[in-house]
Amino acid sequence: MTINVAMAVVLAVLYSVGFYLLLQRSLMRILIGIVVLGHGANLLLQLAGGPPARAPVLGTADPGTFADPLPQALALTAIVITFALTTYLLALGYRSWVLTGKDEVQDDVEDRRVAARERPEGSLEEDSTGPDDVVDPGSAAASDEPAEPAEPAEAGR
Repeated sequence: MTINVAMAVVLAVLYSVGFYLLLQRSLMRILIGIVVLGHGANLLLQLAGGPPARAPVLGTADPGTFADPLPQALALTAIVITFALTTYLLALGYRSWVLTGKDEVQDDVEDRRVAARERPEGSLEEDSTGPDDVVDPGSAAASDEPAEPAEPAEAGR
């Protein structure tokens, strides 16, 4: 079996464009990247199956001329998976558009806070000062209402 150089170049372009689009922040570009990667996977599976051959039905031809049905079954599975991811990302993009008016993926505030945390190398202890000391505006500590007093501990029990 020889490798078709043109098809290898097409596969390389499909995979590189698909991965590039997956790294973008727009959900529509991510969706297009998933679709392009799905097409690349289908093409790769069809190329792995070899050239067209006879249908794998016993009694119709010599078994040496049969086509391998496994790449075809895997391609059908890849089509279903790509379709499911496409519909999920379309729903996710629509929901994001309805709620925020844009389809850009935002940074998670908690992830930024964890990334900004500074710890000495080799230390497993919590830092005494740092970004964790900042009060989160959505927490109970930042609310205007006074906190309920804690129950006094009973001594002498």
